[in-house]
Amino acid sequence: MQQPTLSLPRDAMRPAYDVVVVGSGYGGGVTACRLARAKQRVCVLERGREVPVGSFPSRLPELRRELQVNDGKKRSGSATGLYDVRIGADINVVVGCGLGGGSLINAGVALRPDPRVFADGTWPDAIRTDGLLDTGFERAAGMLSPMRYAGTPALTKYRALEAASGVFGKRPVTVPVTVSFEDSVNPAGVAQRACTLCGDCCSGCNVGAKNSIAVTYLTDAKSHGADIFTECGVSHVEKLSGGWRVHFTLSGADNSAAHVDAKTVVLAAGTLGSTEILLRSRERGLKTSDRLGEGFSANGDIIAFALGGRNRVNAVGVGEPPRFTDDPVGASVAGQIELPDETDLNASMIIQEGTMPSSVAPLLPVFFIAGGRLLGAAQSLIKGVYQGPLSRLQSFFVVSHDDARGRLVLRDGALRVEWPDVAQQKVYARVDEALTKIANEAGARYIKNPLVGTSMGTKPATAHPLGGCGMGETAETGAVDHKCKVFSGPSGGETHTGLYVCDGSVMPRSLGCNPLLTISALTERAMVHFARDHDLTFETEPVRSEAQLEPTV
Repeated sequence: MQQPTLSLPRDAMRPAYDVVVVGSGYGGGVTACRLARAKQRVCVLERGREVPVGSFPSRLPELRRELQVNDGKKRSGSATGLYDVRIGADINVVVGCGLGGGSLINAGVALRPDPRVFADGTWPDAIRTDGLLDTGFERAAGMLSPMRYAGTPALTKYRALEAASGVFGKRPVTVPVTVSFEDSVNPAGVAQRACTLCGDCCSGCNVGAKNSIAVTYLTDAKSHGADIFTECGVSHVEKLSGGWRVHFTLSGADNSAAHVDAKTVVLAAGTLGSTEILLRSRERGLKTSDRLGEGFSANGDIIAFALGGRNRVNAVGVGEPPRFTDDPVGASVAGQIELPDETDLNASMIIQEGTMPSSVAPLLPVFFIAGGRLLGAAQSLIKGVYQGPLSRLQSFFVVSHDDARGRLVLRDGALRVEWPDVAQQKVYARVDEALTKIANEAGARYIKNPLVGTSMGTKPATAHPLGGCGMGETAETGAVDHKCKVFSGPSGGETHTGLYVCDGSVMPRSLGCNPLLTISALTERAMVHFARDHDLTFETEPVRSEAQLEPTV
């Protein structure tokens, strides 16, 4: 059974709705689902395009077409490419672009932060005291259905991580991921095939096994009446006497401007997108907190490699259908080493083994041959990445903590991340030390960045940008309150009626884990408050149909 199309033609858009949701990732998907269930007329605007299962890049030429690169002065690639790469003077950022947001191309790792994260005084008191945070996590997990694959300990890449983990005196653990490992019908009523363990989660799941926002919350939103539109890039919002006007540009030959009105607007365009929309709106007269744009965090992210170890790792995706089935790769991330610091939360880290998608495979010899990093280069070129030296390539995705002191600003009309001393953050030295130990234990070389000499340079990079519209008790400490309502001035606790932000930008600090579950949980919590404040109710029971048992193909 084919996954139904979610997006509508643009001429189906009404001039006004009860709620306009800008963005369709974790925050936008949750918002659209819950408010559509509350019988609100909901419109979702997504700047990217809808990508059906089976249409994600599986070869290098297809991957190249999905790259959009922007350095603030010039951009290249399609404005609807799945991978939106922002090259900054201080730090690089990679975000997803498409109906479903980052859920389309992330590893799907669903973790709850260390409890000490929410004990931090940077959060508004109500986050800790009103009891709804646990409700948010429960509801998010119920819809996204994270699972630990039972066969993980037998995977080659997991055994490689286990063999090297002894240097820390800790064994790895299996990771909960938003992937279905058996044929099933999900809570939104979508039939999904079982994961084939191909390892291509981060280039988009062509199996239909990944529990992305597109096949969960957004499908549920549409089934409850939400109108969903793609290729609509929002520039700013305008306050009207009885609500809001959302200004956007239609992707296409003429890039024509348009607008839609709503009583309520929920910005869920991601850390970069929502902050930029509010900054542009402030330039046009919208009153906000002076904290808008402050508190940007890279979530202590590092992607690094160990090359030339003793053992086969098998951490390169094999595509769909899988090129090989005798040694399955597994989900993009299957295991992790948890290294909490009991005395200093910010020194804690999680080291995850990662998988490079099959579409990247042809580039790997090029990356690692440069500078003589790959011994047996000719052998790798001849045998490819599955049998030669690169079959022993170990990838690491690390999440930790930074001080969240970056700034998002508009310069010459473009959004920039300013964080001049980010490379001196203590987290990078700590992670380098830890990864050097684990590489040495495996008999490998630690390679911090194989892209030296490219546009990505030697700067830090993150795929988990947070902050910019951080929560605070008042406008002096945050851009939004604990309900995700936007503060209406530089001081006090007054908020704009009907203007919210629900995405990673509301985090007032680093999380120290992959943020998808926390973003979803905080949005679920905000929707409970929204319903209470507007005398609305919504059910949370899943939609299931026995007629939909045939897996998606």
